Amino acid sequence: MFITVYITGDMHGDIERLYDKEFRKLKKNDTLIVCGDFGYIFDGNALEKKVINFFATRKFVTAFVDGTHDNMEKINRSRVTVWKGGKVHRIKGNLLHLMRGQVFTIENNTFFTFGGGESIDKDMRVEKGLWWREEEPTPIEMAEGAKRLDEENCRVDYIITHEPPSLVKSAMLLRSGNADRVNKINGYFEELDRSLTYKKWFFGSLHEDKRITEHHTCVFQKLLPINDE
Repeated sequence: MFITVYITGDMHGDIERLYDKEFRKLKKNDTLIVCGDFGYIFDGNALEKKVINFFATRKFVTAFVDGTHDNMEKINRSRVTVWKGGKVHRIKGNLLHLMRGQVFTIENNTFFTFGGGESIDKDMRVEKGLWWREEEPTPIEMAEGAKRLDEENCRVDYIITHEPPSLVKSAMLLRSGNADRVNKINGYFEELDRSLTYKKWFFGSLHEDKRITEHHTCVFQKLLPINDE
């Protein structure tokens, strides 16, 4: 059986996404990677538990990096284990959180993963109890990411993040008429972009399905098979 890795973007805990015809593509042993803002792990209510069980019992693996709308306090309480050569939080069954600064080997391709970001509306979310400091990567996590990439001789096949490098983000925001708002993680990714050799960089956050450059693709609602990329 031909096994495929698919990439998609921010799901934000949207139940309707689970009924999307795109999900019919997924078959046994496939891997679905979500570029942050997974959003189904939040407050532990009854519906959330059913959704987690849904992903956990699929024949395909769902693996996500974190974004700025994920409850990192809850995710970080999950068991840490090793999957495909990198560290993950095993949420349940076939549902995994890909930890920051890790390299995974899936179907003979290497994937560098680094979630996190910085909420532009965090002041409002703090008041509502919907913001977690852990969304912002720490210097330790950034250093671990750099170390893992050094171990790979600064070469990976694919990069999976929630935020893009700063130049890519600035170009997208300015093109759409929005104010530029890069942060430290965008700067970190910009440094990586200059120093790494890779095929494609997939990111979410900006809610577009669009190839931005030859190497950078923003994903949102589509499921992109890396074989076609």
